Amino acid sequence: MDALQECLAAAAMALRPDPLLSVSEWADAHRFLSQTASGEPGPWRTERTPYLKEIMDCLSPANPVEKVVFMKGAQIGGTEAGNNWIGYVIHHAPGPMLAVQPTVEMAKRWSKQRIASLIDSTPVLRERVKEARARDSGNTVQSKEFTGGILVMTGANSAVGLRSMPVRYLFLDEVDAYDFDVDGEGDPVSLASQRTITFANRKIFLVSTPTIQGLSRIELEYDASDRRRWWVPCPECAEHQVLEEKHLQWPKDRPEEAMYFCAHCGVAIPSHRKPWMNARGQWRADAPGVGKSAGFHLSGLNSPWLTWAQIAERKAAAKDDAAMKVYVNTIEARTWAESGEAPEWQRLYDRREDYRIGEIPEDGLFLTAGVDVQKDRLELEVVAWGRDRESWSIDYRVLQGDPVKPDVWRQLDAVMAETFTHASCVELSIMRLAIDTGYATQEVYDWVRKSSDRVIAVKGVDRLGAAIGTPSHMDVTMQGKRKRRGLLVWPVGVSFCKSEFYGHLRKDKATDEQAQAGEKNPPGFCHFPKYGEEYFKQLTAERLVTVKDKRGFPRREWRKLRERNEALDCRIYARAAASALGIDRFGEATWQRLEQALGGNVSRPTDTPEPPKPTQTPPTTRRVIKSSYI
Repeated sequence: MDALQECLAAAAMALRPDPLLSVSEWADAHRFLSQTASGEPGPWRTERTPYLKEIMDCLSPANPVEKVVFMKGAQIGGTEAGNNWIGYVIHHAPGPMLAVQPTVEMAKRWSKQRIASLIDSTPVLRERVKEARARDSGNTVQSKEFTGGILVMTGANSAVGLRSMPVRYLFLDEVDAYDFDVDGEGDPVSLASQRTITFANRKIFLVSTPTIQGLSRIELEYDASDRRRWWVPCPECAEHQVLEEKHLQWPKDRPEEAMYFCAHCGVAIPSHRKPWMNARGQWRADAPGVGKSAGFHLSGLNSPWLTWAQIAERKAAAKDDAAMKVYVNTIEARTWAESGEAPEWQRLYDRREDYRIGEIPEDGLFLTAGVDVQKDRLELEVVAWGRDRESWSIDYRVLQGDPVKPDVWRQLDAVMAETFTHASCVELSIMRLAIDTGYATQEVYDWVRKSSDRVIAVKGVDRLGAAIGTPSHMDVTMQGKRKRRGLLVWPVGVSFCKSEFYGHLRKDKATDEQAQAGEKNPPGFCHFPKYGEEYFKQLTAERLVTVKDKRGFPRREWRKLRERNEALDCRIYARAAASALGIDRFGEATWQRLEQALGGNVSRPTDTPEPPKPTQTPPTTRRVIKSSYI
C-alpha cells in the first residue's frame, strides 16, 4: 500500500504545473548555508549578491529563457546560484537533472562537500531526498533520487556519464576546464546537451571563469547570447557604469590605498560603498534579441567579498605572465591572449647589449644551460638568471659531431667542466643543464647516466601548465618493469615556456631616467650580447595559432615560421633547468645567499635588508660557485 501511495504521489507531482515561484524567491525562503560549505553560514540572502537574482530567475520554469550563460570572476557566487537551482528543482519542479564538473573526481568532491551540505542543511530538501542508509536508497555520491526526479553528477571526462539518460535540466560548471574531446566521442558540452533534446521545457546553465582567448567555451557561449552586463550607479553622481579595472587606481607601491574612480565624475569611491552600488545595479543587454540565450558577464570587482585593496594587491603581485593570466581570468573575468606572436627578430637584434660573450653581468646570479640534439651536432645556450627571472644569454655554441659517436659528448663534458667569469671576478659553473631526449634518445640517456647530478634529461610536453613537471623513471628491468632508481626524465611544458618567453621578449628595458630613479627592468626581461642575426631569427621562429582539428574543435598549437628554431629550443630547456633548481619558488633568503656567494656586491632593491658581507675574494682567486648555494 505504501508503494502504491508513493507511485500515485510521484504521478501527481509529475502532472502538476510548474510553480510561479522563482529560484531566487525559493532560495530566500528555504536555503540555509552551513558552516562546512560557506564562509557566511545562515539563511541565504539574495540581497547579499543582488546580481545573482536575474540569473537565478532565468532558470525558473516560468521564465522563457532556455539557456543561461554566466561568465564570471572569482568569489562571485556562480556555483551557489546553480546549487540554489538544484534545490529549487528538487523541491518545486522535479525532473531528471544532470550536473557536470570538469572531472569525475571533482564531481564526487562537489557532491560530498556542496550537494550533501545543501540537502542536509535545508529541511524541505532533506525530507524529499531518499536516505543514504539503505542499500537501494538511490542516494549515492553521484546520484540523488527524489520524488519525481533524479540528480546525476558526473565529470566531463566520462563519455558514459554524459550519455547516461535524457534530462530536463543540465548544469555545466566550469566549462572552460573541460577537454574538447572525451573518450573519442566528441565535445562533452555537445554530448551533455544532446541529453536535453526530448524536453521542450529544458533548461541549460553554463558557468565558468574564462581562460584562453580563442579556446574559451564560456566566451563563445556568451558572445552568442544577448550579452548582459552589470551596471551600477556612482554614489556621488548616480551615473550608471560597468566596473572596469582601469578605473581602480592606487599610489605607487601602495595597493592597500586603492580606490575606484567614477568613469563620469571622477570621484573616489571607497570599498564600503560597493554594497550600495550593487543593490541598485541592473543588467543591460548589449545584443538583445528574441530566441537568444541569456548571457551574463560579471567581474570580480563586483564581489562583496573582495575589497579594492585586495584586488589591487593581487594585481601588484602579478609579476609575470602566468600570474597575470590568473588575475585577468579570475578578477577581470576576461580571456587571456597568449603571448604567441613572435616579436620581430630585427627589434631584438637592434637592442643587443655591450657585455662580452662568456662573461656574466653583475645582476646574473647563477647559470643554467639548455641543449638541443640534432643529427650532426649539439646546440646549447648558457643563461644567467637573476631576481624576478631576469635573464642574460652568456654564450651560444654549436658542437659539431654525430650524437651516436663519442666525440660530441666529450665536447659537452668539456663545457660542463668550464667556468664563466662574473662581474665580481668570481667563477661560476653551470648549475644545471637540461638536454632534450627527442633525438638520439638512447645516446642522450647514456650520457646523462654518466654525468653528474647537474645534468637532467627532459622531454617536451605541450599540455603541461608549468615550466617543468614531475620526472618519471625510464630505465626498465629484463621483465619490462621500470627500475626504482633508474634514469629520470623530466617533462617540460614547452607551450607554457614559449608563451612566457615571447611575453618577456616584448618587454622594454628600463630607461636611463627610470634606472637613475631606482626602478628595475620588468620581471623576466631578457638581455642578449652581440650575437649574429641567425640567432635572433631562430629565437623568433615560431608562432602560437588557433586551429581546428578534424572534428572541428579549436586548439592552440605552435607553428614554425622558418625551419631553424634550435635557439628557441635551447632557451626553453635552459628555462626548464632553472625551474628544476627552484627559481619559481626562491625566497629572499635564497637570493641573498647567491648574492653573498658573489661577494655581496650585487645591486639589490632599496627595500631589501643589507646582508652581512663575507670577506671579499681577491680578483686573482678563481672561486667556483656550485649548486649547493641554492
